[in-house]
Amino acid sequence: MLHACVYATILLGFFGIIFKENLVMKIIAMDVMSTGVIALFVLVAARTGVHTPILAGLPGGDYADPVPQAVILTAIVIGFSIQALMLVGVMKLARDNPTLETQAIEEEYRP
Repeated sequence: MLHACVYATILLGFFGIIFKENLVMKIIAMDVMSTGVIALFVLVAARTGVHTPILAGLPGGDYADPVPQAVILTAIVIGFSIQALMLVGVMKLARDNPTLETQAIEEEYRP
C-alpha cells in the first residue's frame, strides 16, 4: 500500500509538469515528483534490525550502509537548489511578462 502511495505521488508530479500551464505550478509539481522519488528510495532501502555504523562497543551484527543515506541527503540538497534556481528564472520572466502562463509567454516571445 505504501509503495502505491509513493508511485501515485511520482505520477501526480509527472502529470503536473506535463499538464499545468502556470510555471510556478510546474515547479511545485517537480518538487512533488522529486519528493516521491526520494520517498521511493527511502522505502526500498529501509531495513529493520540494523544498527547505526558508529563504534560504541556494541556486539557484532548488521550495520546500516551510510552511502545510500548520503546519496539521498545529496539529492535533497540538489533538488532544493534546482528549485531555487527555477524560481529565480520565473521571477526574471515575471518581470518582463504580465503572466506566467506558458502559452502566453510563447506567443509573445520574439527572438
